[in-house]
Amino acid sequence: MAQAQFQAETSTRGEFVRQANRFTGRVTAESGSAPGEGPDDRDRWPLEAGRYRLIWSRSCPWAHRAVIVRRLLGLEEAISLGTVDPIRDERGWRFTLDPGGRDPVLGIEFLAEAYLHTDPAFQGRVTVPALVDTVTGRVVSNDYPQLTLDFSTDWAPLHTKHPHLLPADLRPEMDALMREIYEDVNNGVYRCGFATSQEAYDEAYGRLFARLDALEERLRHQRYLFGDHVTEADVRLFTTLVRFDAVYHNHFKCNRNKLAEMPELWRYARDLFQQPGFGDTVDFDQIKQHYYGTHPHLNPSGIIPAGPDLSAWTS
Repeated sequence: MAQAQFQAETSTRGEFVRQANRFTGRVTAESGSAPGEGPDDRDRWPLEAGRYRLIWSRSCPWAHRAVIVRRLLGLEEAISLGTVDPIRDERGWRFTLDPGGRDPVLGIEFLAEAYLHTDPAFQGRVTVPALVDTVTGRVVSNDYPQLTLDFSTDWAPLHTKHPHLLPADLRPEMDALMREIYEDVNNGVYRCGFATSQEAYDEAYGRLFARLDALEERLRHQRYLFGDHVTEADVRLFTTLVRFDAVYHNHFKCNRNKLAEMPELWRYARDLFQQPGFGDTVDFDQIKQHYYGTHPHLNPSGIIPAGPDLSAWTS
């Protein structure tokens, strides 16, 4: 069996098993805490504009979805944004893009500092996105699937735009589809790329392309996943699709075909890319730097590919 990139997240069958999200606090007007205080006894933090900072990497699809939703809902003034370097070393995500190598608001060099300040016993992998409280320096949440749902619901009093990303009448069907997209596509590409056995890879690969084929058929009859307007489900699928040909096709061995060779998914992804909040938050250079530069077991040379030609995204 091949050596695992993330040993602690690899099963005895060679499957990549993503670690659980350690911090699951919620920011909500229903918090029992007063402004400026910490969480109440149910880990609910008070809703305050300007108090919380969203830390992301331009390379990370999980963090990217939070930045897109933040933009679509007009939460840029309510939630500040900190960006980590796409190259993650043994100490984790670092703020080397900022002057002095420190986040200008939190004053830390590594996101791990906020993790350990919140939980000194934490030993897992430090991940983005992370919503950090600027008052206490503690991590409120790294629970990426819940974070964007909360942006649409609990943060509603601070919205300046109202695109209805979570229409109530569609929630049961949306939740089911988003779960399938997560299992087979969003996380599926990682299950292909980080598999250490042929069996684990073959299973993940089969599920990935079966789901992409189903989505291709679904989009044959409508502009977006749920009709003629963008929803949370589209955001979640987009952040994987936009990275597919640049990194997942080659680096993660998801190579049955390219996204550009699936007509409906390619049309759909380019449609989203050209909308505010989507394409203008994509950084292909940092995406490639991260994937090809931080997975030495998959790319021991560290060479970052020059391609693909990305001009078609704006056609």
